[in-house]
Amino acid sequence: MKKTIVLLSGGLDSATTLYIAKSKGYEISCLVFDYGQKHRREIEAAKKIARLAKCPFEVITIDFPWKGSSLLDRLMPIPEGKKSPEGIPSTYVPARNTVFLSFALSYAEATGASVIFIGANALDYSGYPDCRPKFYHAFNKLSKVATKCGIENRPIKVETPLIGLKKSEIIALGIKLGVPYKETWSCYEGAKTPCGRCDSCILREKGFAEAGVKDPAL
Repeated sequence: MKKTIVLLSGGLDSATTLYIAKSKGYEISCLVFDYGQKHRREIEAAKKIARLAKCPFEVITIDFPWKGSSLLDRLMPIPEGKKSPEGIPSTYVPARNTVFLSFALSYAEATGASVIFIGANALDYSGYPDCRPKFYHAFNKLSKVATKCGIENRPIKVETPLIGLKKSEIIALGIKLGVPYKETWSCYEGAKTPCGRCDSCILREKGFAEAGVKDPAL
């Protein structure tokens, strides 16, 4: 059975990606990152989803002491409403997916996994540069020259099964796969219930509305 690493944040997209990997019959290990987020709701959600999927997981604690994002800096407010027209919102964490994928690449090579799954999406998303197809194309090129596996012509590939799907399409697929959306957490705030005002909440609400399905987490 082929081994894979799934990056699991606890959100809707990563949970769907985990269940896609399950449906393909992979032996899965999940990576959950505690990287100094303002709240731990998404970490706890990720752990619960991994357990429900019966997949082992590792929580990796790293630090971004330089902050640079409203998800990390308690002095920066989380923006409300749609992202501003000038582009990338303050919730972008500088080079976050590059850092995460570097950990995953090392983990994959050390454990014999041939694939890394990540729930990046470039349609209904906040505009982050490390969620775009160009980035993953470049990272797969890097993997071929940066690892022993790559040099030996056994490159570890990053798979992005959701990259070209609308949020409603992701939700419809996840429902077919039995994703426990009730346990997922997308909100950038860490309150008892989602704020409904941040970019992530708005995109999630739009997705469920377009899918014609009530969000079970509400």
